[in-house]
Amino acid sequence: MTTALGTADVMAVMALLPHRYPMLLVDRVEDIVAGVSARGIKAVSINEPFFAGHFPGRPIMPGVLIIEALAQTAGVLAMSSLGDEGNGKLVYFMAIDGAKFRTPVEPGCLLHLDVRFTQNRGRVSKFEGRALVNGKLAAEASFTAMIADPPA
Repeated sequence: MTTALGTADVMAVMALLPHRYPMLLVDRVEDIVAGVSARGIKAVSINEPFFAGHFPGRPIMPGVLIIEALAQTAGVLAMSSLGDEGNGKLVYFMAIDGAKFRTPVEPGCLLHLDVRFTQNRGRVSKFEGRALVNGKLAAEASFTAMIADPPA
């Protein structure tokens, strides 16, 4: 049986992940279904610090940051799925596979970050992620993460 966990606003996201500005790349996570899937949302603003250098005169969100936003959405899904068992734990990015970038993500876009578990074996999980703008695929990747205690 799957459990719908609903939505995590930015405060709930920050309670689940250690990321903070400028590295917090998810504004909200919706449609969280424990152990199954979630949809993150990132409002891409011209005020993002990376736009100053990527690229002047033609601002485009770096692909690696789109993948990071997918991974953060997966982190929220993983930690939400753990419930109280996740207290005090961190999600560590372990691998990226098959990353593909289809269309540029520009300021003013609403980036939808769809992630789903493809394998969940205790502390290590695999995910598939797709980033969309206006229903159009912007990027996709598979990735692996591990739940662990923070460093001492």
